[in-house]
Amino acid sequence: MAIKTTSLLVADYMTPRPITAKSTDTLTDAVALMAERGIGNLVVEKRRRPVGLVTEREILASLVGHTKIQSIPLGEIKLSKFVTVGLQDRVIDAAKLMISQKSRLLVFEPANRLAGIITATDMVRAFRRTANNPELGKVMSKRIYSVKYDDSILRACKVMNSKRIGSVIVERDGIPYGIFTERDLLVNVLLNDSDVHNPVGGYCTSPLITAKAGIKGGDAARIMSKNKIKRLALTKSGRLFALITARDIVDAFQMSFGDEF
Repeated sequence: MAIKTTSLLVADYMTPRPITAKSTDTLTDAVALMAERGIGNLVVEKRRRPVGLVTEREILASLVGHTKIQSIPLGEIKLSKFVTVGLQDRVIDAAKLMISQKSRLLVFEPANRLAGIITATDMVRAFRRTANNPELGKVMSKRIYSVKYDDSILRACKVMNSKRIGSVIVERDGIPYGIFTERDLLVNVLLNDSDVHNPVGGYCTSPLITAKAGIKGGDAARIMSKNKIKRLALTKSGRLFALITARDIVDAFQMSFGDEF
């Protein structure tokens, strides 16, 4: 049975007890921890208070800038900022905050103690319980960047870093073969200490999961959840047309809020 969007509370959909690191821990240690746990965010604390987050984006930038992950204290790198929300805040309000501030969201208890983190994936899981099924035309990205199967991992990372995107399509013989994401960099490359000059095709996620353009937000979310992916390629007339991320789906839901009333 579908429930109203206004009934979705942060406390019920957040990821509780997020994994943390100290500002004195090194970036190398953070990468290893994130790769082993398969997480995309690590909360950095100083004097037991969150001061920022290490995300896959910072890791990508470090690799591109130095061809390897630097062993420097987390307190010395530029961390991702965060915005705070409360346990009893509505998910829809948290979604609007995430999109407008372009920021990560940490959840705090009334005593101002860290209780959890709510991500785009968490929000999509919540919104799937509603009857709303928004259009994706206004949020999907039609600019798709690709690399060849035999291009190096480092080249793929440079493209992602320069374009500030979380993935590139990997083509083999001119045909989409798979997708290389920031998570693939963490889990498939860095966790195994693989050479970044190796062909990216051997480390990407394949086959490429696709859906037809015109699919709605809730339906796209179901496909992504079933396949445990955060990006869904859309096709039109048999060709790649656009790419949808979990954050895009959150954006679609928050823009369409009110349609259920």
